[in-house]
Amino acid sequence: MSNQNLVLFESRQVRRYYDYEKEVWYFSVVDIVQALTDSINPTDYLKKLRKRDSELGLYIGTNCPQVEMLTHDGKKRKTLGGNVEHILRLIQSIPSPKAEPFKQWLAKVGYERMLV
Repeated sequence: MSNQNLVLFESRQVRRYYDYEKEVWYFSVVDIVQALTDSINPTDYLKKLRKRDSELGLYIGTNCPQVEMLTHDGKKRKTLGGNVEHILRLIQSIPSPKAEPFKQWLAKVGYERMLV
């Protein structure tokens, strides 16, 4: 069974990785930034966000591990992965009308994992 999946939020792909040892889903932080902001360069958006909000930058740097996930071109690369707690903290810092729907979506995909 693969521990990596793609899930969709409003037609945007969000990569996620399940750590069987810790029993935790990690979601791609960059994919979430893109889904919430529609940014053309979500990596740059995240860098600027972390610079503006030093508390967030420290939080992400300390709590979000580098997790190996497939890129959109099929290569495995390490990317920042956040669990539900980390993602909710990130969402607080992004002014987006999609924030509330994203929280509901996150709860739904987490609940689906518990059913498996």
